[in-house]
Formats: sequence, C-alpha cells, structure tokens
Amino acid sequence: MAKVKKAYFCKSCGFEAPKWLGKCPSCGEWNTFTEEIVARESGSVPSVVAGPLPKAVPQRVRDIRESEHRRIDLGIPEVNRVLGGGLVPGSLILVGGEPGIGKSTLSLQIALTANSLKTLYVSGEESAEQIRMRAARIGIGNDDCLVYPETLLENIVAQIAEQQPDLVIIDSIQTIYTELIDSSAGSVSQIRECAATLLKYAKSTGTSIVIIGHITKDGTIAGPKILEHIVDVVLQFEGDGNNVYRILRGIKNRFGATFEIGVFEMLDAGLRGVDNPSEILLSHYEEPLSGIAVGASADGVRPYLIEVQALVSGAAYGTPQRTATGFDTRRMNMLLAVVEKRLGMKMFQKDVFLNFAGGFKVSDPGLDLAVVAAVVSSYYDRPVAEGVCCAGEIGLSGEVRPAPRTEQRISEAARLGFRRIVVSGYLAKSVKRPKGIEVVTINSIGELPKALFLE
Repeated sequence: MAKVKKAYFCKSCGFEAPKWLGKCPSCGEWNTFTEEIVARESGSVPSVVAGPLPKAVPQRVRDIRESEHRRIDLGIPEVNRVLGGGLVPGSLILVGGEPGIGKSTLSLQIALTANSLKTLYVSGEESAEQIRMRAARIGIGNDDCLVYPETLLENIVAQIAEQQPDLVIIDSIQTIYTELIDSSAGSVSQIRECAATLLKYAKSTGTSIVIIGHITKDGTIAGPKILEHIVDVVLQFEGDGNNVYRILRGIKNRFGATFEIGVFEMLDAGLRGVDNPSEILLSHYEEPLSGIAVGASADGVRPYLIEVQALVSGAAYGTPQRTATGFDTRRMNMLLAVVEKRLGMKMFQKDVFLNFAGGFKVSDPGLDLAVVAAVVSSYYDRPVAEGVCCAGEIGLSGEVRPAPRTEQRISEAARLGFRRIVVSGYLAKSVKRPKGIEVVTINSIGELPKALFLE
C-alpha cells in the first residue's frame, strides 16, 4: 500500500514544490502555494476510463502507415478555417478567453450547428434551463444535441460511454473535478488529472472533445501550463467588450497551421462569421481627414485592410504621452524614434495617440508603414491621398523591408478598389502586380511623404 503523497502547487503558474514557499520561484507571485494530494493509496479509487489503450510496438519510420484524417464540417466556416479545415476525430481542443467574451455562446453554436454530429454538451457552470434560454436566443436547432449539467468527472465519462456522442463540449475545465484527488475543483491537480483523463478517452475512442478554459488577469489560460501541452489544439477567443467584433485565434494546432484567424460579430442572435474583415475595418468619410492611413495586413492566408488612426499634438507637459490601442506600445515608440531620426520630425515635443479601427489587436510587422504614414499625416495635418494604402516593415535604420505575403496584400487592395499601394523596393520582381492598382516602391521612409501625398 503506497502512502498518500502531498505536494505544494502555485495557483498562478502550477509550479510544484515539496514544501510551502512564500514566493513562487517560477512566476514571482507571493502566497500562492496550496497543499494538494498528488497520489492516494494504491487501489483506493478505480480508473474512470474503462479498458486499456492499444499496445504499441516499435516500428521503422518507413513502415508506419499514415492514416487519412477525416475532417468534420462543424457548420461554422470561421471555426473550420482556424482548425485547419474542420474537426479531426479524437482531437482534444481547448478554447480560452475573457469572461463574457462569448466562449459559451460559440461552443453552444458549434453543438447546435453540427447537425451531422451527435453532441453532448456538459455544463458545469449553468443549468439546463439557462442553456435552453441561450439556445432559443441563438435560434438554431439540433435534435442530436444533449445537455448534461454535471461537474463530477466519473459521471461525465460514464455518460459519454453510454451516449457515445461524436462531439463532447466541457464548459468548463475549471469546474470539473475527480474523486481521485481530494483538492477542490479548479486546482492545479484537478485540472491536470481531468485533462489527462479526457485526453486518454478521446484517443482511445475517437471522440472529439472541446473544453473551455478560464484565463488569468494577465490573459493566459488559468491552470498549469501542462494543460496547453496535453491538448491537441489551443484556441484563444479575443475581443473588447465595448466592441461587437471577436477574433478566434489559433495558438497551437497539431493538425494544421496556427496563423489562421476567424472573425465574428456578436449579435443578439449569437455570433455571426465575417467573411470579409475589410468591410468592418475600413471607414468611409465624406471628406479626407488627416491622421488616417490604411494598412494592408495578413493573418495566415487571409489578407485584409485595416484603418490606422493617429493623433499627434503638442505636449502640454514636460513628458509627452504615448498611448496605443490595439498595437504594441514599445514598437510604436521604436517607430517614433526612427521617424524622429530619419525624417527630422520633433517627436520628443509631441503627444502621440494610436488606434486601430474595430478594436482589433494587431501584431503584424507589415503594418509599420501604415502606422508611420498615419503619424506623418497627423504631424503635418495633411490627409493621405485618396485610394492609397501601405504594406511594409520598417527597420531601425529607416529602411523599408518587404512584408510577409505582400502579393496577397496587393491583390486584396486591388479587389477593394484602391488605386495605389506603397510597398518595399526590395520586393522580389516575381511578385505579381494586378491591373487597376499602382504599386509604388520605396527603400526608406524618407521617400514615404512623397508617395503618400502625391496627387
């Protein structure tokens, strides 16, 4: 009989220590260690997963037979895009996001839209009546969707084995607990054990499982980092509560690429997929305004145009203010330093405010040129010429480098009716230049004002 083993875990990052510590050596947080049981006496609690996994034997690489992964259409094109073309049977997917961002709404829409799949929706946070009210608001019906309010893992696995669904949705992993461990639901040990059990069941039966996870105050998924290592796919649901647009972004995907995004619009009837993000990221004005530039961005294979707004004004106090919404403030400060050095603009005397339309958070380096264009336009209080957009990365010496997938950016700008696009002069000559749009190449930001204000 093995003795009961206990350990101390950090509630913030999951760091394990043999004794209590005041400060976590991993994340630096204070008073976050709690005592939890790691292992009980042997044979005290049976396993919740019936049947062993198939026995594996060593094989040569050339002798391994590659099976074709059949992609399942979930009925929501934006979700299929982020997953790499659809759902892979037997995969374990983790969806994280801030409270109220729409994780439960998205998961319920997946359960109600996938008409060809028998779905089991396990809710540990809401009652069956609350889920029925949300389903009525969404207005989508699926006779094969079963709702099961439960938090005990043993009962959940028993119901999955009895109902044999094609898709299981767990809302959320922080509310599920197992009797194998004495700690409360949401603890590091409970999350790790429940996730490992769900993974074993998914791989042994071919049942796809989607689990919803909470996030911490710094935006990371709550629980131990091993939770993200266990699952096959990690999706982040992003957005601002003050805006109606949401982004589903892939962080990890064992069955596809991670640079794809899905764009949604939050409506009274649920989430609506946005096929053309440019239509919500571009504004139309009766007359040209200074401080506004259009940048051609790309996430994955999807290009889109986004409006960049900048306001440059005299600093009323000694220290100028630097504020960016949807953009990295440190990168903005770097670009302002390059502008001051290479263009001779006295930015040290100016307050600079930067904003991206639609409340989007953008990390694409190919938008550097559009950011500088908006700053230059606001600095001189001169509107950018109509029908002009930018795509390029800026280096510390002021050189303009080609943005990734520039050809797709140029094609998107031409499709939306833009007459001119400013790109890097170091762009490969083999890049196609579609008809109807003038491609202006510059090698340094010193050539940017002439390209922007050319009538």
